[in-house]
Amino acid sequence: MTRFRPCIDLHQGMVKQIVGGSLRDHGPGPTENFVSERPAAWFAQAFRADHLAGGHVIQLGPGNQAAAREALAAWPGGLQLGGGITAANAGSWLDAGASHVIVTSALFDADGKFLPSALDALVRAIGPDKLVIDLSCRRASNGWTVAMNRWQTPTDLQVTPATLDRLAPHCAEFLIHAADIEGLCRGIDADLVGLLGAWGKIPLTYAGGAATLEDVLLVESAGHGRVDVTVGSALDLFGGTGLHYADLVAWNRRGDCAESA
Repeated sequence: MTRFRPCIDLHQGMVKQIVGGSLRDHGPGPTENFVSERPAAWFAQAFRADHLAGGHVIQLGPGNQAAAREALAAWPGGLQLGGGITAANAGSWLDAGASHVIVTSALFDADGKFLPSALDALVRAIGPDKLVIDLSCRRASNGWTVAMNRWQTPTDLQVTPATLDRLAPHCAEFLIHAADIEGLCRGIDADLVGLLGAWGKIPLTYAGGAATLEDVLLVESAGHGRVDVTVGSALDLFGGTGLHYADLVAWNRRGDCAESA
């Protein structure tokens, strides 16, 4: 059954919603849909009160560690942490309260070549049960290509059932942003969700483009109930108008009621 997973995206120490494809190392700043006056810990406390476990805190570049640690301290064991994760620092983020760490860029060299040795090092450091592999991707002529460095650099890894099979023994979950449509509120990539749901062997969370409750329903149907969903810019909690946070909390409780019946 598809569940809503919350998110806290951090940029320059603030909670923001950003158009994913606009993040750059140089040049103009990213396109911002929302900048919160509330600290990251406030959102973590709200998610804790509403029992929304399994959400993620993502550090989009430098200057976010203090805010990330405050969010994790507000709900120890309730949130995953991504952004700048390596084998050297993964354990310290778990000690800071993250339930899991999320990794993309550390699995590749500077040119985007996948490094199995880097994945092995992370697994040795923290174990597969604490690792979430982020396969956030961009559309390509042959499907979807994983992108690293805040979705700026394409890699040699494709999002395919074979890739998921290859990586699944080394992690607890997958997180997949459709980077081309992240933050645009123009609808989900149903083809990508369908691929993920057809595979569906371990937990998966999809993010990108959800604008209405109909989009959430489409994730559930296209993903065969095996793919969870994150909503950002469309959510009223982040200044959006398409989706109400209270409705998604109720959506998750629907699942809890079904499981206890």
